[in-house]
Amino acid sequence: MKIIVTSIFVQDQDKALEFYTEKLGFVKKHDVPVGEFRWIALVSPDNQDGTELLLEPNNHPAAKEYQKKIVADGIPATMFGVVDIHKEYKRLLEKGVKFTMEPTKMGQITIAVFDDTCGNLIQIVQK
Repeated sequence: MKIIVTSIFVQDQDKALEFYTEKLGFVKKHDVPVGEFRWIALVSPDNQDGTELLLEPNNHPAAKEYQKKIVADGIPATMFGVVDIHKEYKRLLEKGVKFTMEPTKMGQITIAVFDDTCGNLIQIVQK
């Protein structure tokens, strides 16, 4: 068994698609209409057959409440790995990404946290 798709709740699928592709650099793999929403799945540019990230609309009240509460508590919705966190931090700052935590060493890893503009905090990590 392996993880093939994981999802993240977003407030606006169009805004999320723009942020995750134009700012973060993910590649759109699927964009299929599904009723009033879309099945939008992104992949890493260097592993386009790897795990897909689904931009899931947060239209269900439980999803909105979950998203709101974890952000209020400063909890990232997910984590992305990077090779050089300082280089990635600088690249994202230059693209206007707002960080809530700059790169911080925590034992064997270094982490940083940013706001995805779609209702989530996202953590990046360098191992």
